[in-house]
This record gives sequence, C-alpha cells and structure tokens, in this order.
Amino acid sequence: MLQILFIRENKALVISRLEKRNMDASEMVNAVIVLDEERRALQTELDNTLAESNAISKEIGILYKSGQADKANSLKARTTELKDTTKTLNEALNAKVEALNEQLYKIPNVPNETVPAGNSEDDNEEVFREGTIPTLFDGALPHWELAKKYDIIDFELGNKITGAGFPVYKGKGARLQRALIAYFLDKNTAAGYTEYQLPLLVNEASGYGTGQLPDKEGQMYHVTNDNLYLIPTAEVPGTNIFRDVVLNADELPIGITGYTPCFRREAGSYGAHVRGLNRLHQFDKVEILRVEHPDNSYKALDGMVDHVKEILQELKLPYRILRLCGGDLGFTSALTFDFEVFSTAQDRWLEISSVSNFETFQANRLKLRFKNSDGKNELAHTLNGSSLALPRVLAGILENYQTEKGIEIPEVLIPYTGFSIID
Repeated sequence: MLQILFIRENKALVISRLEKRNMDASEMVNAVIVLDEERRALQTELDNTLAESNAISKEIGILYKSGQADKANSLKARTTELKDTTKTLNEALNAKVEALNEQLYKIPNVPNETVPAGNSEDDNEEVFREGTIPTLFDGALPHWELAKKYDIIDFELGNKITGAGFPVYKGKGARLQRALIAYFLDKNTAAGYTEYQLPLLVNEASGYGTGQLPDKEGQMYHVTNDNLYLIPTAEVPGTNIFRDVVLNADELPIGITGYTPCFRREAGSYGAHVRGLNRLHQFDKVEILRVEHPDNSYKALDGMVDHVKEILQELKLPYRILRLCGGDLGFTSALTFDFEVFSTAQDRWLEISSVSNFETFQANRLKLRFKNSDGKNELAHTLNGSSLALPRVLAGILENYQTEKGIEIPEVLIPYTGFSIID
C-alpha cells in the first residue's frame, strides 16, 4: 500500500496519477488524510497520558520514601483515572488504525509517470516487436485441435477428473511441458537467480503482503477450514520470504526464481478466447522476483525485460512487448510490460508474461526494509515477472511450429525433450 507520509506530502500528485487508472481517488485520499490526523491526535493524547502516569508513579515512590504516605495515596486515585483513560485511548487508537488500513488497502499503486493513459487493453502501447510470423499450410489447426490429433493434451479427461480449465498433459505433451519448465529454470539460474521450491498454499498475511488480498479475493481458491489460499502465482510465496525482514544494503539486489503450479478461479471468463490453453484454472509458471534498492529498480526492470526477450528469441517465437496503460495496470504495479506471443492458427496475440515494478507498494505491506547508508531503515523495491507462463507459450509452439508432417520442437528445447518432432 501507499505510505501515509507520501500521500500527505504528495496529495495532488497521488490524485493526478491515479486518474490514469480512470478513477477519482480524491475522496479516498482525503479520507486517509483525515483518519491519519485523527490517529496522530489519539497517539499524542495517549503518549501524554502515559507520560503523566509514569511521572505520577515516580512521584508516588518518592513520597512514600520520604514518609508522605497521605500525599502518595491521594495521587493513586489519579493513576487509576489515567489507567482507565489509557485503556480507552488504546481501544480508540486501534480502531482508528484498523479503519485507516482498510482505507489504504482500497487505494492502488500510483502509476509511474511513463504509464500511458487509457481505459483498457486496447489502449496499451506497443514498444517492441520481434520475430517473423510464419505462414502456415492449408489445413493448419489451433492448438486444441492439435492436442487432440496428436494425443498430447486431454481437455475432456481433465474436465472429467476436476472440471473445465484443468487439462491433462500426456506423452510428448507432458515431456514438452517438463522441458519448458527445466529450460526456463536453467535460463533464470544462469542469469543469477537463486532457485526456490515454494509452498502452493499461503496464509492470509501472505495474500495481503503482496496485494492479492483484498483486491483479488474472488479470483483465489480459498481453503476455508484452514484459512489458506492456493497461490495464483509464485510471486506470492516468493515475495513473502522477505516479509518483516530488514536487509543489509550489501545484500541487495536479491533475485529468486521458482516453478509452481498456479491456481486462478478466473470467474466470469467465457467465450472462444478462453478455449484450450488460452485460459486455465490450473497452469504451470516459472517466475522471477527481485528485491532492489530504490535507486536501481528501474534499471533492474529493464534487465528483466531483456531476460524474457532472450528466452523468446531462443524459442524463435514472434512476440511483442506492450507498456500497459493505466486502465489495464494491475492494482499493485507502478509500471508493467506485457509480453505477447503471436498465435498464427488463432490469428491473435496471447499474453505470456507480465514484468512489473511495484516500487515500495508491496514492501510497505510486507515491512520489507533495508539499512540505508545513513543506517536508517528504508523500504525496498520489489519486482516480478513470468519467465514464463507455460500454457500460452505451449500454445504458440504447437501452432507456430506445426507442419504437415507434425509439430517440430524449437531447437533450444530438443536437449530437454529428447525428440525433435511430435507426430
């Protein structure tokens, strides 16, 4: 969440930047400022009450020692009053802090100044494109038909076992899936990211820490008996490694990577655009996460973008990069670049990665800090990106690499698959 001090000192900027998200945040921002003033007033009153109570307690001790028991006993009545006042003020302060946090949780991150204005994904700004879109033979098929033809993904079996959006990968389809995971992890670790195996369930504090709660509560699978949530991305457990942590400056930057299955309810997703692998409830993803010094985070973001570029260049898939507009920007992000691969058989672009800088937004929730050069605690910047989400990468490979003889395997993956064609 945004820092209260930042909101107080930059009220007009916050409201103006949030207009890029097509929202009028003035009421919420004013509410935060009023609640914070009330909180500070209560805190001052509580501090003064405690100071008076401590002073009187010391005076009582001195009076008893000097044989002035009557005066000491008369002051005890005041200490009783002050204890009652302290209890009342504590309760009021806790309620005010809770109300303030509830209001802060509603306010999304302030977009970076480079974020374009816009209402939806149609207004995103294309900043880069690379690769040749192949010309397919007559009779080329979309990936869900290829999956059935070559018996490599069974959507109907997944529907039988669980429901729609839970495919079963078989034979060479399963091996290709495993090959992509291994290849992505190898690329990430070679680039300096430390590999982690992470839990697939997180507690409520972790969901709040990275901003999935309360914003995306309806999109997460909730294990109600244990109050745990199935992860929508490795970003959640990975970033929460650093919750309530104070790092030394020389520990920065930190980069980690991890493969996890991901679970998203995707409520309200219907239509032809969600067919096959285009949108799933369970899917595999390899993630990269960074904890950075604020001075270096945008340079790190550029490095993450270049890293994902290199992967797609090696896979030889046509792709483009979009700078997300304010209307399509995620709740926690200050700046996001989306990668999309072109699906030739579907004649459309498919999102395969989002690379984002959250600045201090997550770190403030997480209380993720580092000791700066003055020895003071300062909020770090957090970043994350997919490298990559597998379903649409797999869809792109199946469709763009199909031939009349079968589906060829990208050269870089052959050492991982052990075969060069699906036929």
